[in-house]
Amino acid sequence: MSREIISTDKAPAAIGTYSQAVKVGNTLYLSGQIPLDPGTMELVEGDISVQISRVFDNLSAVLNSAGADFSKVAKLNIFLTDLTHFPTVNEIMAKYFDQPYPARAAVGVAQLPKGAQVEMDAIAVLD
Repeated sequence: MSREIISTDKAPAAIGTYSQAVKVGNTLYLSGQIPLDPGTMELVEGDISVQISRVFDNLSAVLNSAGADFSKVAKLNIFLTDLTHFPTVNEIMAKYFDQPYPARAAVGVAQLPKGAQVEMDAIAVLD
């Protein structure tokens, strides 16, 4: 099966040895996104809700680049440096996703790249 690399300048460029997303067949694997502004490549300013929203916006940009949207996401992984922010994730996620929601995991981690408080990756199934 062939692999297609998906990238867009509407999401942060990779800061390491990875692609923004890889499409294999009708499955799209999205790399982790942290709350970087794609224009400046700096963490967004503001509280955790601003960071969470930026991550969803970054994921959305990569999905859109592949001709998809959040309705195609089958699995979402969320990494938080403070799990007390989990209710905020739920609140903001409801603005980006409609039911039925994707499968999901939320994991507490010690730290994330560039001092981010949240990172998310996803797997989507395309038509």
